[in-house]
Amino acid sequence: AAVPTQVVPGADPSARQLCFAWGPAEVLVCETRFGRAGGSRSPSRSRSRALTGSVADTGEGAPGSSRVFVVRRDQDIYIQTLRKLFNESHGIFMGLQRSEEELAGKSRKAQLVQVSKNYRSVIRACMEDMHQAAVSTRDPALQGQYSTQVSILSAMELIWNLCEILFVEAAAAGPLLLRLLDWVRLHVCDVDSMVREVLSSENPSKHKLFWNVVDVFVLQGRMDEARHLLSKEVTANPTSMNMYKILDDLMKKMPMPSLGNTQTLTELELKWQHWHEECQRFLQDGTFASNPHMESICKILVGDEDAILEKKELMTTWYHFLVTRLLYSHPTVKPMELRFYAQSSMDLFLGGESSPEPLDMILMAAFEFEMHQVIKECSIVLSNWWFVAHLTDLLDHCKLLQSHNLYFGSNMREFLLLEYASGLFSHHSLWQLGVDYFDHCPEFGRVYLELHIERIPLNTEQKALKVLRICEQRQMHEQVRSICKIMAMKALRNNRLGSALSWSIRAKDAAFATLISDRFLKDYCERGCFSDLDLIDNLGPSMLLSDRLTFLGKYREFHRLYGEKRFPEAARLLLTLMTAHIAPCSFWMTLLTDALPLLEQKEIIFSAEQTYELMRCLEDLTAGNADKQKFQEDDVETTKVEMLRLALARNLARVIVKEGTVEGS
Repeated sequence: AAVPTQVVPGADPSARQLCFAWGPAEVLVCETRFGRAGGSRSPSRSRSRALTGSVADTGEGAPGSSRVFVVRRDQDIYIQTLRKLFNESHGIFMGLQRSEEELAGKSRKAQLVQVSKNYRSVIRACMEDMHQAAVSTRDPALQGQYSTQVSILSAMELIWNLCEILFVEAAAAGPLLLRLLDWVRLHVCDVDSMVREVLSSENPSKHKLFWNVVDVFVLQGRMDEARHLLSKEVTANPTSMNMYKILDDLMKKMPMPSLGNTQTLTELELKWQHWHEECQRFLQDGTFASNPHMESICKILVGDEDAILEKKELMTTWYHFLVTRLLYSHPTVKPMELRFYAQSSMDLFLGGESSPEPLDMILMAAFEFEMHQVIKECSIVLSNWWFVAHLTDLLDHCKLLQSHNLYFGSNMREFLLLEYASGLFSHHSLWQLGVDYFDHCPEFGRVYLELHIERIPLNTEQKALKVLRICEQRQMHEQVRSICKIMAMKALRNNRLGSALSWSIRAKDAAFATLISDRFLKDYCERGCFSDLDLIDNLGPSMLLSDRLTFLGKYREFHRLYGEKRFPEAARLLLTLMTAHIAPCSFWMTLLTDALPLLEQKEIIFSAEQTYELMRCLEDLTAGNADKQKFQEDDVETTKVEMLRLALARNLARVIVKEGTVEGS
């Protein structure tokens, strides 16, 4: 079908024009008049989504030719390695919708935190699969694509984990720092390879990366591991034993928050203040002056920002610097104080040398507890709707987005779920997941589902039955009829009359059932037998859908009775079909011809009254001017009429004789 196109506003009519047409899940873009539409390869945006184009060429790009490009909204849906993300997260989403809303307090929060962790585990599993694919492929283009996806998934997990700590778990002062330390250790600075390299060397303390590893452990608050490495330094350099013991003791005694209720924040602050003063004393006394590395570590312990910033290359990010800074200067930081430390940490770390990246702005919005800004920025930056749809749904279950409605009617959760599910419907198999997402959008989900399900290509009967079952389960009667009509028409075009009749009955389409019944009768007239006997024999109450279908079913029943030699029943049924005017007039001659063998039976089948009815039907058939002319011109039809008249007259004579004999006796 022709697709209406629009010209980009403001285009010069004398020059090349970029035309476009919206589809259900993509945009068709073409450049008219001259040259190739190379410009349409660049990403464009639709509803703040990054669009990536897959190109369908229609020509060689010669002057005057036009090329068409398909620009998809959610290209990620077509990446095979991301299928796990969509499929497995669907199960988590459905479990969350079915979960007991009655759970309150800590039990409900624990449940939501577990759901969040499940989502993160799926992201991580996909990231590992993508990394493996990048390593194993030899195609540079594919390798670049996989590496990009690994970076995106890594950023998604980083953001999600921070949102889990701040919004879902809502960690309080004390435990908050422990959670942020775990976040940094998991996402920001992976030192495992560096540690393995140092420990596997012959003399670890002499390795060029030895102090880097120690510093990283200290920066991440991994004191036990840092102390273990420092012990190797003392073994190699006994002269530093005294300094080592003092530093080791300071690191060992460092107060840390606990996840349990073993100490109050006031107790922690007093212990930490005492420990902090002790560290400062040793530093001011010059205890570590002869060993710059140990002195640097002690400066970090007292929270010296300049000393921490000297390790910028080891931390790599401003949010690592933020967590380290909090650990050694303000371990009892409260959630609402994070925004101030986050902003100053980013300013100090970047130092005007570079501007914040989009990821930095998203994390900053999270530290400022601007949930809606986090969702907005992620919607703009990330390449699909999956992340924002599932995160928003989770936050909504945490009762954190209840007051935020959009100006065009739907709330944010539903809007994002609708967008994500709409993208799924553009995929040949993932559309089935989209159905469940629409089901859980109470305001507009039903409308969206009705619109999208009509656009699913019904390539096979199996797929059509699957779509039909979904519609029937949701009482979508219009869509059921539409699907059945489409499949009936396809079957009819392929001359599969049985399938076409079955679909038309399912659609309860009387007109189409009549049309197909006529085709069955026409085929019978041409071939002398019925196809799809099983279907016709088992029509049951469905035959009442239309008169023609009723006739088809009853006419087939006549043949069955005749085949079983139940001649009187067959004769009564045949006569009923004609006298009740169920049979089409065009088929009367066939019915009368079917009566011939019954009229010629040795046993009298038709009574006198029935014979008179057959005679009347024959005369009615031949009485019309058009039919009369037809019978006069067609020798075969004329012969049939004469044979019928003779057989009817003979049968009537036999009946009269028999009935007279019976009366006489």
